[in-house]
Amino acid sequence: MVKPLSPSLPSAFLEAIQDIMPAHLSLDEFIAACQRPLRRSLRVNTLKISVDDFLSLAADWGWQLASIPWCKEGFWVVSPDETQLRLGNTVAHLSGLFYLQESSSMLPVSALFYAQESALLSREATPSPLVLDVAAAPGSKTTQIAARLGNNGGIVANEYSASRVKVLHANISRCGVDNSALTHFDGRVFGAALPETFDAILLDAPCSGEGVVRKDPDAMRHWSPESTAELAQTQKALIVSAFHALKPGGVLIYSTCTLNAQENQQVCQQLLDTFPQACAIEALGDLFPGAEDALTEKGYLHVFPQIYDSEGFFVARLRKTATIPPLPTPRFNVGKFPFTLVAGKDKDAVTLSANQAGLVWDPEQQQLWQRDNEIWLFPTALSALFGKIRFSRIGIKLAERYAKGFRWQHEAIVALADAQAPHAYALSDALVCEWYQGRDSYPDELPTGDEMVLTYQHTPIGLTKRIGSRIKNNLPRELVRDGACPQHGKQG
Repeated sequence: MVKPLSPSLPSAFLEAIQDIMPAHLSLDEFIAACQRPLRRSLRVNTLKISVDDFLSLAADWGWQLASIPWCKEGFWVVSPDETQLRLGNTVAHLSGLFYLQESSSMLPVSALFYAQESALLSREATPSPLVLDVAAAPGSKTTQIAARLGNNGGIVANEYSASRVKVLHANISRCGVDNSALTHFDGRVFGAALPETFDAILLDAPCSGEGVVRKDPDAMRHWSPESTAELAQTQKALIVSAFHALKPGGVLIYSTCTLNAQENQQVCQQLLDTFPQACAIEALGDLFPGAEDALTEKGYLHVFPQIYDSEGFFVARLRKTATIPPLPTPRFNVGKFPFTLVAGKDKDAVTLSANQAGLVWDPEQQQLWQRDNEIWLFPTALSALFGKIRFSRIGIKLAERYAKGFRWQHEAIVALADAQAPHAYALSDALVCEWYQGRDSYPDELPTGDEMVLTYQHTPIGLTKRIGSRIKNNLPRELVRDGACPQHGKQG
């Protein structure tokens, strides 16, 4: 019997790990890796800033970054130390320039776009791809997908937990994603509700979390073989449903942040056995230099923490090669779709007014819809799904009509405003800290106009007005951060 060295690693768990660990890896190295602090990592949000521009800024801030080999936008943070700077409170993070994401968590989306730059999800092959993220909260992978797509096409981001939908929306909004729609379902409904609909699907399945013990020592507190077996049954149902929702020729990524074969290889094998003529593994050995160190015989990536000094993870890439018999048609009432298209002169008037306010969008990719006095921008690629399932939220709320015109919404400014507009006003480190702290500002040099798009590092962060000698703070109260600070760690 393996003796546990930490309360977070039960002996039964260590025995199970020892049974499945490849011969070239040792249990002692696994335990040592699990007990080391997890390296911090981030992903540059290329919807807001290029990687090269971000690296230039990071150098000015005194940050030392190391490239993550499987994600060209991903970096480990070598310095500054967490005691010097809380990355989540930096104005660059609050402005959406980067996303705090564990390095292994970047693998599934990298696998989704593997060898597809000129294939499945490219603009040339699929001008408006549809992607489903089955278990999307808190939004790490949804925002990563949106960035790789350049906000092209449409993403259905589903989250089963009601309490996490709000966090998912907050992260999507902060990062300037405008091609998503949120749903709140048990992921097992999609195969029947939307058969053969999506060009690509990511199923980052709910799991026992064996791989995240470095970040969360309590992750294994309720671990047991029984709970693992129960989760595996849910995962098998989820992957079958996802496969039904995938178009023939499409790619399904199955991933977990756990390590046992029951929730990983066996889940994939059940899908392969169920659809032997329609499902094929696409090996990931060439995904990045060093991928072979985590490659299984079948071509999956089984990442033990000591291999890349990261969290544990599992990633499989599966191709749907043929149509499969559909599931029974579900019996549920979607309800009447509560929006109508904005068309004709009204569409022209809204567009003109928005452009004058500095808001721009691609009319091929986005459509104007309205509900009562609300104006919304919906991804055109998702319009075929309207009336088929119920959405919690679609696209972005552009404006509210009122007697004198339109009241532009903060999420629309963050996603759509032109940072080079004539009335754009760039904030210094000190002023941007005041903005995120919810305080009015009194700059030495006042802008000339009354209304302005505020920017930071050439990205829009809000719309406000000059009132006398001050800039009025219009940041939504739920986004105020008392501890907001610049990148050097000192309050502005």
